[in-house]
Amino acid sequence: MNVRRRPPRRSAPEATPPKRPRAPRPSAGARLGRWRDHHLYGLLSSLGRLAVRPLATVLTVTVLGVALALPLLLQAALDNLRAFSGGLREAREITVFLDPDVGAAAAAEIAAGWRGRPDVAEVIVRTPEQGLAEFRQLSGFSEAIGVLDSNPLPSVLVVAPAGAAADGSDGALIAAIEADRRVDLVQHDAAWRRRLTAIMTLGERAAIALAALFGLATLLVVGNTVRLDVQSRAEEIAIMQLMGASDGFVRRPFLYAGLWYGLLGAVVAILIALAMHLALRDPLAQLIASYGGQLTVRGVAPTALLATLAGGAALGWLGAWIASTRQLRRTA
Repeated sequence: MNVRRRPPRRSAPEATPPKRPRAPRPSAGARLGRWRDHHLYGLLSSLGRLAVRPLATVLTVTVLGVALALPLLLQAALDNLRAFSGGLREAREITVFLDPDVGAAAAAEIAAGWRGRPDVAEVIVRTPEQGLAEFRQLSGFSEAIGVLDSNPLPSVLVVAPAGAAADGSDGALIAAIEADRRVDLVQHDAAWRRRLTAIMTLGERAAIALAALFGLATLLVVGNTVRLDVQSRAEEIAIMQLMGASDGFVRRPFLYAGLWYGLLGAVVAILIALAMHLALRDPLAQLIASYGGQLTVRGVAPTALLATLAGGAALGWLGAWIASTRQLRRTA
């Protein structure tokens, strides 16, 4: 008996799901608005977290302010020293003490002869009477000087070299003056100018080195603070990453926190510098006036203030970026 088999049924072809329409690409204005909203959220949320912990924030900002204020104060001190020593650095006069036996007429004749030299700009004659009157006025021993029977001071010639000021450029003139037998002593401040230039150069190098050292300290303080903040929010960060948040979105509040730390530390440093200037301005001016000098004590230059603000913000941002990036790589 033959059994007729039915042919196998062909399965109906599966219906392909309809293609979903591609979402339109957001416009440039929408992308810019989203970017602005994200950064505004990071800026305000980071500031809010700093306000929630006032004691820890104040301690961190104070440490940063002290670290940034030290090179700022050193730079202000160098500016005042540079202003005070400006006249000394440019002074090139050669003070020539003649032999006590040389009279006023001979001194005038010597001065006239030296004025004819091409490397001499001017020669000023100071008689013994002028020197004694100046000494009586400045020394405060007018009564003791009045007891003297005669004037012990010699004639003095103040020689102003010609040409531009440069160390060692007056050597030939000084040698010619010292070779004159009528000269008893030659006093020249070239060595002092060289020492002063070396001191100023050393101070400037020290200011740069201290600025770099305390800048590194600022970087480390901000980095360690942000690292602890990232560790305390590890569970929150993990949830955000599971929901698809990018590293940039997670990192952004910490970067703004570092920015706030650096900026507030710079503000504290400026306040410390201004307070030190107000505290030392009058006593320092009185001290200089007691030695017969006159100096207007300068404060911190506006360019230095702006550089401190920009440098503090940049160091805070960089320290936060290094710390947050390293922590996010560990949790990835």
